[in-house]
Amino acid sequence: MSATLVTAPAASTAAPVKIRHFKLAISLSIVTVLLALLFLLAPRTGESRFRLGDARSVLDLPTVSVPTAATSWAVWVILLLLTLYALWAAYTYRRPGAWLPIVYGLLGIFAFLVWAAADGLVPVTGLLFGAVSLSIPLIFGALGGVIGERSGVVNVAIEGQFLFGAFVAALLSSITHNPFVGLIGAMIGGVLVAFVLAAFSIKYLVDQVIVGVVLNVLVAGLTGFLYGALLVPNEQALNSAVVFERWKIPLLGDIPIIGPVLFNQTFIGYLMYVTVALVAWGLYRTRWGLRLRAVGEHPQAADTVGIRVNTTRFWNVSLAGAIAGIGGAYFTLVSVPQFTKDMTAGLGFIALAAVIFGRWDPIRATFAALLFGFATNLRNLLSVLETPIPVEFMAMLPYIVTILAVAGFAGQIRGPAAAGKPYIKG
Repeated sequence: MSATLVTAPAASTAAPVKIRHFKLAISLSIVTVLLALLFLLAPRTGESRFRLGDARSVLDLPTVSVPTAATSWAVWVILLLLTLYALWAAYTYRRPGAWLPIVYGLLGIFAFLVWAAADGLVPVTGLLFGAVSLSIPLIFGALGGVIGERSGVVNVAIEGQFLFGAFVAALLSSITHNPFVGLIGAMIGGVLVAFVLAAFSIKYLVDQVIVGVVLNVLVAGLTGFLYGALLVPNEQALNSAVVFERWKIPLLGDIPIIGPVLFNQTFIGYLMYVTVALVAWGLYRTRWGLRLRAVGEHPQAADTVGIRVNTTRFWNVSLAGAIAGIGGAYFTLVSVPQFTKDMTAGLGFIALAAVIFGRWDPIRATFAALLFGFATNLRNLLSVLETPIPVEFMAMLPYIVTILAVAGFAGQIRGPAAAGKPYIKG
């Protein structure tokens, strides 16, 4: 009897599915077309001047002049080539690196500034200094958002933490004549708002987004009432905050361009550098960061190894509120030495957008906040340069940049798996 050898059919290996990613290419195409329409329909001629030097720097750099029309169109051609490359990469199933949107963004901003500065002057150092200054509260808010969402709680209440922190900082700084007391008070104020968010969303399982929105409205109404009833009648005693002075770091502050921008800041500005570094290091290099990410990604698995999920979330949301409260203190201890009603003007929501654009990473969220701060300061520069852009559009510019960044340039992003989902043990 002959034995028959029967071989099992080889397991079929599924071919990898290729996906074309056209989101970035379409976004670049839209911006390229809009710039071309701007240069065609509102042509500007003359010379565009960029002042690189600064009166506070030891080394005086020259002012650079370029022909407006020729430079604008030359840079636009480069943008067109980058757009075509993005389209080709998407069509051939390739994903271009992060360098493409970064290079495109820098060149696009430069082309726009050349067009806007026709027969005018762009103070480069002043533009960058203003951008960093306006970004500082956004960075603190974004860091608070990153910590909150990485732990599994969507921190929509950043706006409320900003506003209450600014109010408490102005009140305590005015009473004690000490900005450090105001700063500590702002952190406590941010923690109080975060405490309410954590209590309702973690303990009582209320929808986190709804709680955050309600808190923003509640804090806006409360601070508005206290402003009218308490601060306005006693402005000199209760609403004349002592602000932080700028401290120039020797040698570093004399570096051309970046010296006055980065090393001539207030205490809160330097605290921002330290906070970004600590959060970025702690999130990925410490036991605290590992537990934080665990309860935000897979709380059941974290619970099985002994991590108290809800307790971890509660304290990290409180920490996020303290950090966001520092951002609120910037409004009254650096920017304006007194509290005014609704003075944060929705910047808490832009900080939340920076969290999404930064893919829930502290370093990326910091750069996203810098981008939005730059857009806000650019609006002020365009008003000075008297560009033909309507004033109403310039007021919309920071929010348009926010929408384009999150919807167009962020690509396909996924937040922490358990963000927004309450955890019920067992």
